[in-house]
Amino acid sequence: MKKLVLLSFAALLIMACQQKDTRYTQNSPEIDVVKKHIENYNTKNYDTSIMADTCKSYFNTKNKPILRKDIIAYHKANDVNYTKRGFLSEDQEFEMVVTDNGETWVNAWLDWRATLKESGKVVDMPIHLTYRFIDGKIVREVGFWDPTEIVLALQEIEAQRNITVE
Repeated sequence: MKKLVLLSFAALLIMACQQKDTRYTQNSPEIDVVKKHIENYNTKNYDTSIMADTCKSYFNTKNKPILRKDIIAYHKANDVNYTKRGFLSEDQEFEMVVTDNGETWVNAWLDWRATLKESGKVVDMPIHLTYRFIDGKIVREVGFWDPTEIVLALQEIEAQRNITVE
């Protein structure tokens, strides 16, 4: 009986010590991929190889995705407005979570800064990005930020152009 109790206790101890799957971390290969993706954006090296062929990017929208094949054109079209732009290296936060459904997501909270080409105005804004991964590739990219300051500044530049033309 004593052996049975000890054997049961040992089995219980072994089962309790088994490593469980990580559901939350701030260090993972997926986070490293996102950091590389951010670095590529900052250097205008639009390497889409870390994205699945079927990847869809949703920036400030729920139902108008940008397809992987169009993401480079999207960024280049926006880049014409800035002399420089990119994510700041300070105060970056990253986390990886595995949902109850087994989906792997990386969340990033970053500060973005740009200098408008025509006015020289510097714009800073916080941005939240989240990435879903399957087999080490980004399959979904979602970003949210408040573009109001940039939109108003670009409208002001356009209004100045119209005044000059008249």
